[in-house]
Amino acid sequence: MYYIYMLRCEDNSLYTGITTDIKRRFEEHSTKSVKGAKYTHTHSVLKIERIWETDTRQNASKLEYRLKRLRKEQKELLASGNADIDKFLSEIIDCSLFRNTTF
Repeated sequence: MYYIYMLRCEDNSLYTGITTDIKRRFEEHSTKSVKGAKYTHTHSVLKIERIWETDTRQNASKLEYRLKRLRKEQKELLASGNADIDKFLSEIIDCSLFRNTTF
């Protein structure tokens, strides 16, 4: 299983990434581990805002790419739970391949 996640950082920015182990990856970002992303080394992580799961790395990469290209306002709606990916991406990708999940 692959997870696509959105993290809230201290400066109110959102970081989007992919993992197979959400707990491990969150710890890597939160502790500024060498294995964490460059972005989260300089933008301290507060919490996980949203998680989707899918069966393949290819699908996860497609969703991550599309999420990163959304406008800030759209990302905020997704992060808050006030919208789902089909609202913004249904004409671009098959949103049925992704399921909302929690940590």
